[in-house]
Amino acid sequence: METYTEKIAKNLNALIEKNRDAKKGFTNAAQHAKAKSLSLWFGDRALEREVFNKMLKMEVSSFGQDFDLNGSLTGDIHRTWMDFKSLFTMDNDKAMIAEAIRGERAALEEYNSVLAEISLPTSTEGVLNDQRIKIEHGLAILRTLDDIEFQEES
Repeated sequence: METYTEKIAKNLNALIEKNRDAKKGFTNAAQHAKAKSLSLWFGDRALEREVFNKMLKMEVSSFGQDFDLNGSLTGDIHRTWMDFKSLFTMDNDKAMIAEAIRGERAALEEYNSVLAEISLPTSTEGVLNDQRIKIEHGLAILRTLDDIEFQEES
């Protein structure tokens, strides 16, 4: 039977995995975006996800638990962030924005699920809510960007 702290660590590890995937997705999008401003924005999101993971790892460690360096079956099942096989064959900023929107929606669902699943310590709930708000803000920006026609910048 899982203890309370093991259950929290398991949920946080799933978010670590999701953020690791998002960081990779944003990094790849930054490298492939034609519009320089979009590339910079994606790069900033990749750095943000790195910070998210540091905070989540600190939370896991604060419970005397280990954070999972190898990922998990749950992480493998929920890898929805940026399907690069089809995405980069299009090599299109609009397609990357659409994929980022899909990935961020999935991230929000996972954060909301963890926040609703069990009662969390105040510090953990604060970290998750702060990160969730930043993801929501990024998603709002992505939706706005989705309406913009990007042109290649020099």
